[in-house]
Amino acid sequence: MSSAPARTAADLLFRRRAGQLTATLTRILGIEHLDLVEDVVQDAFVTALRRWPTTGIPDDPGAWILMVARNRALDVLRRRGRWREKAVELERSILPGPLAPGPSAAAPPVYFSDEIADDELRLILAMCHPSLSRDARVALTLKSAGGFTTDEIARAFLTSKSTVAQRLVRAKRALSDGRVTLEIPTADALRARLDSVLEVLYLMFNEGYGATSSDHLVRAELCGEAIRLVELLASHPAVRGPRIEALAALFLFQAARLPGRTDRGGDLLPLDRQDRNVWDRHLLRRALEHHRRSARGAELSPYHLQAEIASCHALAPSFEETDWPRILDCYDALLEMDPSPIVTLNRAVAVAQTEGPEAGLEALTPVLDDAALASYDPLFAVRAELLARAGKPDAARDAIRKAIELATSPPRREFYESRGREFGVASSGSP
Repeated sequence: MSSAPARTAADLLFRRRAGQLTATLTRILGIEHLDLVEDVVQDAFVTALRRWPTTGIPDDPGAWILMVARNRALDVLRRRGRWREKAVELERSILPGPLAPGPSAAAPPVYFSDEIADDELRLILAMCHPSLSRDARVALTLKSAGGFTTDEIARAFLTSKSTVAQRLVRAKRALSDGRVTLEIPTADALRARLDSVLEVLYLMFNEGYGATSSDHLVRAELCGEAIRLVELLASHPAVRGPRIEALAALFLFQAARLPGRTDRGGDLLPLDRQDRNVWDRHLLRRALEHHRRSARGAELSPYHLQAEIASCHALAPSFEETDWPRILDCYDALLEMDPSPIVTLNRAVAVAQTEGPEAGLEALTPVLDDAALASYDPLFAVRAELLARAGKPDAARDAIRKAIELATSPPRREFYESRGREFGVASSGSP
């Protein structure tokens, strides 16, 4: 068979399942063997890319990957002389393969009511170790448990690939030399790690909602996994509370709008051109329930404000009826609570909707020279839209050309090119 379908299948499976496979094998082998787990999972996908073009894609590719990764781990443990310590549990695991005696041979792990039972969530909690710096633990967790590439992490942090690579090296060195020991935290320790865990889930959802490097506009598997994990946290007695409910509401309000983000050809549609009839009503109802729960108590977090903004968009009967003054109020409060160039950028859009494009451009001025956004294509796309609305077509064309140049995702580049044609810019980027 052609190598293209096999490569596509392996790439899709890696994006969907790498974090889950890493988490499952880490539970079985022990978190101290994280490096080994990452190596065998990566090697299993490389093996798939090599073999599937010849043998064909297996009926159950996920089971095939698990079997290969498990057998690689067994081989390494044999060579390390650790065979007897872990082999029995690996062989009796629910993982498929010739060494497994069957799905009923091993009982599932037993957890107390205040423990985390989900493999992937347990791994995320373990990696968000308070002894690591905030940036290092979030980067490490996105890489190992989320399956993010170094490029994707760099874009999430608005920093360079080399900076992220250095953070990962330092975090791995702290693990390898014993200064930091990864372990599943007790119920009391969960709350100390919650901020980092929620940040990981937030970045995971954001990458899914607007993929920065994928051939697809949306990575639905990342959005779905972030929603699944945050709802697990929201139901956990040790950590549940308004902040987690607000994050769950934010995810679900955003996810509900995904069916309307593209047209029939898969091209991105701006919000004012989307068909709101296709938005997911079931997800909206779930979002509203979390939104109501988030209002219990006096806590007000950035996630509350972002969820309120998302609700204004998701619940408006039409684009024209969107409560933009309320959205602007939320961005003003968010800017005081969590000042960042992204908040300033998004606030400028709300300013333009309430006070006009010239006011929006003025609100955008503080971030135009911000080094963190120098390669951030949405900044230039927003500026192009505001310039066009302000009657400055030449400047709008220059800005949209810059967005096209910087776009790392083919669907986003195509969207910018489409908008550029409306401004009089050819697809090639030349006038």
